[in-house]
Amino acid sequence: MPARTPSRPHPATTGGAGTRLPWWALALPALAFVALLALILNPSDAQAAGGDPAIARLLERVQRLVTR
Repeated sequence: MPARTPSRPHPATTGGAGTRLPWWALALPALAFVALLALILNPSDAQAAGGDPAIARLLERVQRLVTR
């Protein structure tokens, strides 16, 4: 009784996977790139964020409640 010869596997298809990206998956990185490029071209527009004492107090209170 002769042994069976394994058949060759079918070659992989060359077509794409057919998945589509949502619009924001391309728009957000492009927007971030443009914003950073604008900051590089005109660094005088970049301002440091001022510390708001109300937010600091709120975060301290949340931290105290969490650590209890």
